[in-house]
This record gives sequence, C-alpha cells and structure tokens, in this order.
Amino acid sequence: MGGNRSFPLYNLNMQIQHNVSLADHSTMRLGGPAAHLAIVTDQMDVAAAMDWARAQQVPVLMIGDGSNIVWRDEGYPGLVLVNQIERYESYPEDETNVYVTVGGGEHWDTVVERTAQAGLTGIEALSLIPGTAGATPVQNVGAYGQEIAQTLVSVEAFDTQTNSFVTIPAQDCGFSYRGSRFKTTDRGRFFITALTLHLVKGNPQPPFYGSVQDYFTEHMIKPAEVTPLVLRQAVMAIRQSKLPDPAKVANNGSFFANPIVSNAELVRIRAGYPEAPAWTVDATTAKLPAAWLIEQAGFKDFHDQATGMSTWPFQPLVLVNEHATSTADLLKFKHQIVEAVQTKFGVTLEQEPELLP
Repeated sequence: MGGNRSFPLYNLNMQIQHNVSLADHSTMRLGGPAAHLAIVTDQMDVAAAMDWARAQQVPVLMIGDGSNIVWRDEGYPGLVLVNQIERYESYPEDETNVYVTVGGGEHWDTVVERTAQAGLTGIEALSLIPGTAGATPVQNVGAYGQEIAQTLVSVEAFDTQTNSFVTIPAQDCGFSYRGSRFKTTDRGRFFITALTLHLVKGNPQPPFYGSVQDYFTEHMIKPAEVTPLVLRQAVMAIRQSKLPDPAKVANNGSFFANPIVSNAELVRIRAGYPEAPAWTVDATTAKLPAAWLIEQAGFKDFHDQATGMSTWPFQPLVLVNEHATSTADLLKFKHQIVEAVQTKFGVTLEQEPELLP
C-alpha cells in the first residue's frame, strides 16, 4: 500500500513498517491495513517492539502465518508482530521419552515432519495443519484423534501485563475443545515465542480415527506397520483429498467447530433426522459433525455470487474466497450458513478462525 515506510529499531535487524495491508497476512486474503507491522525473529525483537509500542502508545498483537485469522475491514490501529522465531531442539529423557522445544514461528507442518522422521509419535495426526507452532496452543489444534494438549508440556511467552517472559505449564493453559485461556480469558495477553512437547519414541497405537482406519484398510496396512511416518502419510492423503491448499485457494481451513450438544438435544435432532451422525464426548454430551449440518442446510458446494464466497466442493466446513472484496462479504456469507443451520436443527455453529482485532 502507499506510504509503506520502514526504519531500523534500536540497532536491531528488525524494522517497523507502516500502513501495511493485512490481507497479505491472512490466508483468506481479506482485511484492512495495519498502522504498523514488524517481523520478529527472536525474543529481543519482541521486547524491543514492545518498548517501541509503549513509547508510541499503540496496542500490539502477534500473529503467525495468518491461516486462522480473519481481519476486520477497518484494519488494526496498532503494531502487528509477525512471529518468525525459529528453533528446534530435541532433549531425549531416555530411550522412549523425548522433549522437543520449537520456536513459535516455526511452520507447524515442518515440526510434525521432523518429529515423524525421528520416529516420534504424538503429533503426526496433526500433519498438514497450516500455520505456525505458536498458534497451536491457542486453538488447542486437533485432528484425527490427536490434539496439542495431549503432548504440550509448556509454552514460553511474553506476558504483556507484566512486561516479562514467562513459562506456562500445560495444566495452566486452560485447554478445552478447540480452545484455551489464550483464546478466551487471556485473549491477546500472551505472545507465544516457543513451546515444549513430550513425544514418545515408537509407533502410534490403535484404535485409529475412523477415516484413518478406513485408509489403512483400503491400502492393506496392518496396525503393526503403522509408524509415525505412515500415519502422517495417511493423514496427508486424507486432508489433500478434502481440503484446499491455502497457498493456492483463499481459505482459513475449517471455518466452524463441530458443535457439542447435550444427549437430550441429540435425541431431539434425531427425532427429525434419524440418520444424524454424532460422536459421544462423555456421559451427557455428544459432538455433531458441522460439515453434515452445513450440507443438510443446503450449502454443499454452494457458490454465493452476492458475496463472492463459496463452500469447498469436498468439504463444506471450508469457506472459500472466490471473489469477495471485504471481510463484510465473508461475515455475511457466514451468517447465512449459521442461520440456516440454526433454523433447521436448533444448533448454533461457532466460528473457528479468530476475528481480529
């Protein structure tokens, strides 16, 4: 955008840019400008950027690749930090248990690939999830039977309230289904610079997630043959068959979380739709597949000319920006889907990508 300037800050390599399009920092490719933006590559950059922001009296937020972000059309009036902090260190505790610390700016799938190649199990089912490692605890990223909360030991973060770097153990992260304290009670407070995972040397154990087991059956892969790399390859094949590459197609991945309903609500829904699929969560609740709800509401491979948005032909959970020109278009399309599902099933879909600021 016009007026884009930069200058060195405190003799560090980092530069602060001004009036930067945030559409370039979201895989949905929508959003207004950031007043200021800087790429941070280590903790010193983060501390220096925070000093600058305090001196300028502007707010600050940190992002990764923008794969789980929807920017408002108004943009952001403060400083956006783009996390590109790289780090990968492995600490074997014994022949079985290994601790891996990764930088918050590492590409998540690269981390998964390295651990799987090392014969470590724990995160291989999270293959091909776009974004950076630092974003995974925020959403408690999960897929195909694994979630980050199962392996996370701790996160290193800058605490904007105390103006200091802290280490937060996993038990203090407030993890829930697709959520954490970083997304709810402490939204925007912590800038995650690194995370430590506890992985296991060995093979993933059955039972495997339904679609993964179907893949193994189809390809005649026996449970004893399933290594971390074999599970990774299966997940990659499944994801690539259903989901668009955000580098090629503007999207945020799954736009809605699978809703959790009470058993009584499930009985009510199945009274009208006996074929409604669901998974048991606990003794009192069940999880409904949002994709099925959206498809039944009439939005399978749906192309909306008014907003320029569509649903992906092979996975209606994915909203695609075909020719939308504003976040308002995206949100209008989202509300159409939410209202249709609510009207048909009495279930409210919740958006997964974060709407910023």
